[in-house]
Amino acid sequence: QVRLVESGGGLVQTGGSLRLSCAASGRTFSSYAMGWFRQAPGKEREFVAAITRSGGDTYYADSVKGRFTISRDNAKNTVYLQMNSLKPEDTAAYYCAARWNTIATAIYEYAHWGQGTQVTVPS
Repeated sequence: QVRLVESGGGLVQTGGSLRLSCAASGRTFSSYAMGWFRQAPGKEREFVAAITRSGGDTYYADSVKGRFTISRDNAKNTVYLQMNSLKPEDTAAYYCAARWNTIATAIYEYAHWGQGTQVTVPS
């Protein structure tokens, strides 16, 4: 079992940056692929980014490609999401998730979820 706690959300102006962090409990963090998802009010949760266990491969939704960067530090049991050039449409609750072993982009593939952190970019 792995417990995930996100932090780093907040209010930022259009064009600004934020870095989200997700701290994981347990000694097997490096055995999990990690993902970031988001959910805007009235919308379904959607994939944002994912990273393999080693950090060697990453995947991004087209809507964030070139603006967001996912990374991880296995020594610190933490995964990050650097968000640059933020837009009002990035406003959402952001969730990190863990999946045993292999990377995936589908929500149902992830068994472990954090509680979320809110990102707001006013229009």
